[in-house]
Amino acid sequence: MIDALTAEDADVRFVGGCVRDALLEQESNDIDIGTPDPPERVLALLKDAGIETRTVPRGIEHGTVTALAGGERYEITTLRRDERTDGRHAEVAFTDDWREDAARRDFTINAMSAAPDGTLYDYFGGQEDLKAGCVRFVGDPATRIAEDHLRILRFFRFHAWYGKGEPDADALTACKDAAHTIPSLPGERMQIEMLKLLSAPNPVPTIISMQEAGVLSVLLPEVRGTERFARRVAIEKRDTEPDPIKRLAAMITVSKDAAAAAQVIAKRWRLASADAARLDAYSRPVTFHFHVPPVEVTHRTAPINPGLDCRGQRRLLYRLGAEFFSEKVLDAWSTEGGNEHEAAWRAMLKYADEWEAPTLPVSGVDVVALDVDEGPEVGRLLKAVEDWWIERDFTPGRAALLEKLDALVAERREK
Repeated sequence: MIDALTAEDADVRFVGGCVRDALLEQESNDIDIGTPDPPERVLALLKDAGIETRTVPRGIEHGTVTALAGGERYEITTLRRDERTDGRHAEVAFTDDWREDAARRDFTINAMSAAPDGTLYDYFGGQEDLKAGCVRFVGDPATRIAEDHLRILRFFRFHAWYGKGEPDADALTACKDAAHTIPSLPGERMQIEMLKLLSAPNPVPTIISMQEAGVLSVLLPEVRGTERFARRVAIEKRDTEPDPIKRLAAMITVSKDAAAAAQVIAKRWRLASADAARLDAYSRPVTFHFHVPPVEVTHRTAPINPGLDCRGQRRLLYRLGAEFFSEKVLDAWSTEGGNEHEAAWRAMLKYADEWEAPTLPVSGVDVVALDVDEGPEVGRLLKAVEDWWIERDFTPGRAALLEKLDALVAERREK
C-alpha cells in the first residue's frame, strides 16, 4: 500500500487513531493514511498497483479513498483545511501542509502522524497528553466545537477511554456552553459516540462529568440519576463483559415508564432493530402469560430478589433463558445497592451459568393425536400443559403430561 502511494515520492504518513493506538501498543481497527496527492492521483496510483478501491461521492469531495489490500481496509485522505463549517458539515480545500491538516483535527492525541519509517510528527503535544491521560482540543475548544457539535460527545467518549482524572477544564467549559446544540446532531452519530463511550471499561466518571456539565440531561433527558448505573458497572467489572445496550438500559430508571423511555431513545438514536428490541426487553419488568384454555391469563412475577430459592430460579431460568435471567439478576442487584446480599446474587449468577434447561417431553404432535384440529388451539393447550409442568418444577414425566393433556382436551370439549 505504502509503496503504491509513494511511487512518485509523495510524503505519505499514517494519521489519527492508528498512530495513537500504536503509541499505546494497542491494536487498531482503523488504518488512516494522509497524503498531499489529490484523490484522483491516489486512485490512479492504486489502480496502477492493482489495489482495489471504493469511493462515495461525499468521500471523494472530502478527499477520501478506501483501499482494500491484504485483507486490510485503508482510508486514504488528501491533506485538508476547513474553508467553512456550520457545526455539522465542513467545506474543505486540499493542501500539502501537514501542520495545517493536523490543526483541523479535534484532539491533540488524534492529531499526530507517523512516517512509514516510524518518525513521529506531533505538532500540538499529543504524545505528552496521551501519557498524561489528558484529552485536550487542538487550539481553542469553543472554536473546535463550533466547527462540529459532535465533538462534544467525542470529547467525553475519548476521555472515557483515554482520560485520567478530571476532564480538561477548558474543554469541559466549552462542552457545557455548547450543550444546547446536541439535539441538532443526527441520531446515528449520537448512537455511535454513546455506545462507544458506554463500552469503555469504566464509563461512570465520564457519565457523571456529563451530568454535572448539563450535557447528559440534554442528550438523555429520560435519565434521572446515575447511582444505579454506577453500581451496575462496578458489579460488571467483576462478572461480565461490557455491553453498551445493557448499560444504557441500566441508566433508565426501572418503572412503568422505563419501556416507553427505551422506545423514545431507540427512535432518537436510530438504533438497529435488534438493539432496540434488546433495550426494550431489558427495560421492562418480567411478565409471563399463563395459558388456561380457552382463557389466557396474564401473570406478572414478583421481582427477582436475593431470597429467591432454587425452584424459583429454575422457573425463571426456563422462561427467560440464562442470559436474560442473569441480566435481570444484575439489574436487581444494582437497584438494591450495597453488598449485604452479594453472596446470594453471585450464587444466582453461578447457578444460571451452570443450569441446563430441561426439554418438555410432549409436543404439538401429541396434542393433534388427541383429535384436536391443527391451529392456535394446539399451541394454547401445549402452553397450558407446559405451565403445569413448570409449576411442578419440571418433575412430571411424559406419561403424566399426556394424562394432563387428555384432561385439558376433555375440559375443552365439555365447554
